[in-house]
Amino acid sequence: MSESAVETGGAKSGVANPGQRGLVLGLLCFVYVLNFLDRQLLSILAKPIQDALQISDGQLGLITGFYFALFYCFIAIPVGWLADRTNRVRVLSIACGLWSAATAACGMANNYGQLVVARMAVGVGEAGGVPPSYAIISDYFPRDQRGTALAIFNLGPPLGSALGVAFGASLAAAFDWRLPFYVIGGIGVATAIIVWLVIAEPKRGAYDGAPSSNEAKTPREPFFSTIGRFFANPILLLAALASGAANFITYGLSNFATLFLMREKGMELSEVAIWYALVVGLGMGGGIFVSGRLIDKFGPRAKTAYAIIPALSLVLALPFFLGFVWAPQWELALAFLMVPMFLNSFFLTATVTLVQGEVSANQRVMAGALLLLVMNFIGLGLGPTFVGAASDFFSPNFGAHALQAALYALSPMYLIAALLYLALARLIKASTASGAFAR
Repeated sequence: MSESAVETGGAKSGVANPGQRGLVLGLLCFVYVLNFLDRQLLSILAKPIQDALQISDGQLGLITGFYFALFYCFIAIPVGWLADRTNRVRVLSIACGLWSAATAACGMANNYGQLVVARMAVGVGEAGGVPPSYAIISDYFPRDQRGTALAIFNLGPPLGSALGVAFGASLAAAFDWRLPFYVIGGIGVATAIIVWLVIAEPKRGAYDGAPSSNEAKTPREPFFSTIGRFFANPILLLAALASGAANFITYGLSNFATLFLMREKGMELSEVAIWYALVVGLGMGGGIFVSGRLIDKFGPRAKTAYAIIPALSLVLALPFFLGFVWAPQWELALAFLMVPMFLNSFFLTATVTLVQGEVSANQRVMAGALLLLVMNFIGLGLGPTFVGAASDFFSPNFGAHALQAALYALSPMYLIAALLYLALARLIKASTASGAFAR
């Protein structure tokens, strides 16, 4: 597919046909699968890596959380600004190649310091992965199909996690924990080349109506002005904060779930590769897809649905999360975990769809990057760091059950995130009534 296929071919308006859209969405989703698989592989193989490199829960929390997020979140801002002004597909392809090579380097680490450096390099590459994809999808799909399209794209995390568990854990159990990093890194480099050759850069704003002559002549906003406009918008700012609180739970749980199941529930790596992979794939994947359908159904009727749906899902998930932490056997723990895995992800599609729909077409990558900056610095940066530090803190008093105590300490974030989304719903309602939320 040449670049002109969307810019000038097929449909002169720059609108892609359904076959092109499906191909692009499928390939972008696969890139996101690799993005999340690479990101989660360290957590999935936490137990053998801890045994080999002698690192603590606190160190594991830092390397899977704060150290990674420090680069992943903040590099995404200049990358997003650049992608809004250049070819988004090329930016995505280069980023995919970079993070995949860095993933392979993680498998070469012989000590904690080397692993930290390789992990930071993964964060630098992955900073250019998701925001350009959000914008590409938003310019390939009309507004009334974006919720479902973004939900399908956001199947990347559950599929990546599930494949990481099944594939990574199986390889590690059969051979060595280093091999999965090499194999998955190589697949990612090959995928980066395919993205470069196959995906056409879409026309910006093709489905958002023709811009006025004055709008077409308006110069792009400067870098810092674009950032300021995002954070000056109370709806976008509160949406980012609420999603960050929800993501605090997601990453705090997912980055320690495998270690928790093996250490405190008695699972073996071979059992993790089958049963935990199924829970992640079916639970999280089903939740993301269902949430997208709900957003497409209720979002056009009431803008508050973008906030109320995540709030309700978080409240419903809390008792099942507590059941997962409490359960004495891994079989019962996984049965409880299926519900939070399904409900915890409802916030993602709702928030991304909200933000992508409320900014202009030439600001979508930057808006996505700023959303991910807040969402992931709070969630990815602080969630695992909190759980790892809490486990080390509780260790003197709780011994072998310190990680269980740390996960119990994570549970109040469910209510905090739900309250933030309810506040967002009130703000959207007030803004809609005043006409300030007209997009």
